[in-house]
Formats: sequence, structure tokens, C-alpha cells
Amino acid sequence: MKSIQISLEIFSNIRKFTAITQDYPFEILLKSGKYVADAKSLLGVYALDLSKPLTVEIFSNDCDELLEKLKEFQV
Repeated sequence: MKSIQISLEIFSNIRKFTAITQDYPFEILLKSGKYVADAKSLLGVYALDLSKPLTVEIFSNDCDELLEKLKEFQV
């Protein structure tokens, strides 16, 4: 498992983020405090507190390509 911190304060970034994560077959979670959402779910992401940095947890060791695509959201 790998994790990174991201920011999704701009609403247009939420749609872009979920579109990127949907292309990968492994589990990707998004955490905000004690709340957890599926990073592939647009509604799940909207339910989180987006005013603070979020933690992305990627459950795969073969995720270098995904990490590269998520760099634009990294804090």
C-alpha cells in the first residue's frame, strides 16, 4: 500500500481526479479525518471535507503510473 496527500479544493479537479482513478483495477481510497470514500466514486469524494488535505491510499505495488498522474493534486 502507498499513500500520498492531495488537495481537491477546486471542484473541477474532483471530476478529473475520479476519472484518473477509475482507469485502475486496484482499490484506491480517499481519507479525510475519520471518513473514508472510494476514490473512484464522484459522490463519495464530494461527501468528504475538501477544504483540508486528503490522503489517497493505493492498494497496489504497481502504481507508479498512477502516482505520476496524481502529482498535479499533491500537496
